[in-house]
Amino acid sequence: MNNNVLRNLSYGVYVVSTNAKDKPTGCIANSVMQVTHDTVAVSINHDNFTNQCIKESKKFAISILGVDVNDNIIPVFGFTSGKDTEKFKNVDIKEVDGLDIIADSTGYIICELINQMETDTHTIFLGKIIDGDTLKDEIPMTYAYYHKVKKGTSPKAAPTFIEETPQDNTKLAYKCTICGYIYEGDLTKEPDTYLCPICKQPKSKFIKL
Repeated sequence: MNNNVLRNLSYGVYVVSTNAKDKPTGCIANSVMQVTHDTVAVSINHDNFTNQCIKESKKFAISILGVDVNDNIIPVFGFTSGKDTEKFKNVDIKEVDGLDIIADSTGYIICELINQMETDTHTIFLGKIIDGDTLKDEIPMTYAYYHKVKKGTSPKAAPTFIEETPQDNTKLAYKCTICGYIYEGDLTKEPDTYLCPICKQPKSKFIKL
């Protein structure tokens, strides 16, 4: 099977946020769906700190990211853990109903947790919509746009994660061990200040394939 066909399904790119006991936290999600006029479903990996916090707080927010969202949002919320990172520390936020949302987003939805279903790897949370608004007139980012234009990769915890491989196995390539981005060519020729374009990690985080 060619797993790349799954990327033709329609997804967006979102930050799902909630509250931990002592700080706000959140993660990138691409599996968000409106299931009724006042209910949405979102899939979050069991290993994500956000999963545990949604179960405890019974509330979550969805920030809808646009195509021109700040470049630091996806690396911070997609490739670091809320267990040891204050993800909102250097992010412009808007507080709504006790939850932090991304101010640089096209809009947001606030939900109260009403049910959940467990799969082998993810929890599907059902949330009743209690508030929402648009913030800026910008085209929402789709999963396809993130891959094709932004050249982004999915976090390993994402429900749509597909292992990246070099397009040509005969060429020299390096892989970022944080986000899976493939650099095709000789990475050693890049300056020491080079950063992964997806997760902003240094050259030292790459391995030769």
